[in-house]
Amino acid sequence: MYSSIQTSSINNKLEDPALLVDIAEENYAAYIQAAAEDIIKHPDSPIVLLSGPSGSGKTTTALRIADYIKTHGADAHVLSMDNYFLPVDSFTEKTLPRDENGEIDLESPLRLDIKLFSEHLQMLAEGKSVMMPIFDFPTQSRPAYTPLHREKNEFMIIEGIHALNPLVTGDADKFCTCMYVSVRTRIRSEDGDVLHPRQIRLMRRLCRDKLFRKRNMSEVFEMFESVSNGEDKYIIPFKSRADIEIDTFMAHEPPIYKAIIYKELLENVVQLEKYPNYSQIVSFLDEIEPISLEYIPRTSLIREFVGGSTFDY
Repeated sequence: MYSSIQTSSINNKLEDPALLVDIAEENYAAYIQAAAEDIIKHPDSPIVLLSGPSGSGKTTTALRIADYIKTHGADAHVLSMDNYFLPVDSFTEKTLPRDENGEIDLESPLRLDIKLFSEHLQMLAEGKSVMMPIFDFPTQSRPAYTPLHREKNEFMIIEGIHALNPLVTGDADKFCTCMYVSVRTRIRSEDGDVLHPRQIRLMRRLCRDKLFRKRNMSEVFEMFESVSNGEDKYIIPFKSRADIEIDTFMAHEPPIYKAIIYKELLENVVQLEKYPNYSQIVSFLDEIEPISLEYIPRTSLIREFVGGSTFDY
């Protein structure tokens, strides 16, 4: 079930920005607490598989849950499924996964070392040691491995876009808790138009890629079309497997994005207006008042996209 919030409601609450931020952060913290307590109650499911689409806040959510577990009688460790990507030299032109247009399918689960991941999943659940690969994105290679062992009272939280895909995880439901995190809240404009959660996640990516990945906005919009297609094929169909769901929307995030990306969006209208999401995002940001990052705590999920987090990603 989706919830919604009016742009006018956000602006009204900005009369006290600190209060707006506090309430949003407390709501998210309540999700974290409930999820962590549910996980702790099921020691027979020591592996937590956490999935969500791009820009959903998977990493921060996993780390926040792990922190809560560590302070409430158990231990937890967070792993990224990205380490199980196959090196590019393990593919041939014929075996590279491709989309319906013949382009390399960067979202395909077949880019993962499914056999190795499945083996390690089972071994970690049984308390056996594994040698986890370390994937290097710039070289698309696997230059090293690191030893990993799950202790008796430790939970392993494994996050990745394919964490709920049975092609990748097999019958891991027997010893796993499954989680799905994403933006679930829609924003409504004054004229009744609706900003879809996917577009809110796109704004997150626009901020992150502008600030830290040196991508121009055209690249981000273009990539997001492919990412969204992959989401529809490989992520959404399996979210029903989740035992726990978390809405990662924060009421103070649109005002933050207004401050970070709005000016550049307007300056590049000629290059960007051809993208389907551009006009609607600009239209909604027109109605939102900006706020400063100084109001956002270092532990906030939003810091995953705008920087300054206390977490080491």
